[in-house]
Amino acid sequence: MKKLFFIALIVLFSAEPLLCCTTFFIHKNGQFAFGRNYDWITDAGMVCSNLRGLSKTSIKMPEGSSVDWVSKYGSITFNQYGKEFPNGGMNEMGLVVEMMWLDGSQYPKPDKRPSMFVLQWIQYQLDNCASVKEVIATNKKIRISTKGNAPVHYLIADASGDAATIEFLGGRLVVHRGTNLPLPVLANTAYATSSKLADVEVSPDEFGNLPASHSYSDNSVRRFAHACSMVKKYQQSDIGSSIVDYSFQILDKVNQSEFTKWSIVYDLNNKTVYFKSARFPDIKSLSFSDIDLSCNSKAVSFDMNQPSSGNVGKLLAPFSDELNLSIMRTAVSESRSQVPLTEEHVKNSVAYASAIRCSIN
Repeated sequence: MKKLFFIALIVLFSAEPLLCCTTFFIHKNGQFAFGRNYDWITDAGMVCSNLRGLSKTSIKMPEGSSVDWVSKYGSITFNQYGKEFPNGGMNEMGLVVEMMWLDGSQYPKPDKRPSMFVLQWIQYQLDNCASVKEVIATNKKIRISTKGNAPVHYLIADASGDAATIEFLGGRLVVHRGTNLPLPVLANTAYATSSKLADVEVSPDEFGNLPASHSYSDNSVRRFAHACSMVKKYQQSDIGSSIVDYSFQILDKVNQSEFTKWSIVYDLNNKTVYFKSARFPDIKSLSFSDIDLSCNSKAVSFDMNQPSSGNVGKLLAPFSDELNLSIMRTAVSESRSQVPLTEEHVKNSVAYASAIRCSIN
């Protein structure tokens, strides 16, 4: 089953570089928010809780060994192609990890460290780390496989206000953090390149929705520049909007028309996630206080595409293989041109998540 599932992942991330997004971290007066637009060709997805105390083994990649761990922290994630393989999320300690496409990424050459899949790397960090510093330190323990992975980079932040970009360039880990990260914003161009080009790409006052583009990377620096300018404006000006409301304003400005499927804002201080989908644009919220993350409890989920607004804690349903299967089938069907997965691939993904158990049982 694991071998067949690995083949499915290879197929999934052999698609054209369309998994592109815009992310940013904004802070003011001790308030921290993280925003993310997910741009793709299907909006099928679910919000999932992930319990602490679960025993896990990473999927076997074509090079290197797998790694075992027990999740230290519970998390809330956004999943499209199967539970345990999130597009991004936040854990109960306030750590946020989000991924974007980056052409030219080169992962470190194989060594003694276990290797991981780029999506499972996200879940591993949310399961094991409470801070940006701890995420960076895991580079000594695990690596992302050079084979079977899409070229991506990450923006991460934690509840202390620390933030960093995680990139793999020239076969090595490249981190921007602290004074090397004056504005924590990331799109689909390497951070250093974006920073150099942003000043000449768009003026600070040139706002307005960006047009859809055949290649998302065509307007990556423009999106980066828009987000940087708005983040800077909020931090330096007296703007009446709350940090969450303003974060959604930024996401609206870098919206890529029909390709932006989800908009997500993480409130790190209050451990609350706000989100909306293109089909159901009313903003929903979900707090960690709404969820039992203990190992012997039942994971819960929420289909992102259903009519609702405000706090959806009472609308959460027990997570099930049936929902996982349904979401994956829809996502695969709607992205068939880019993600030619078979029904067998989908079922193997569902079976992988279903086999994970509480470590104390």
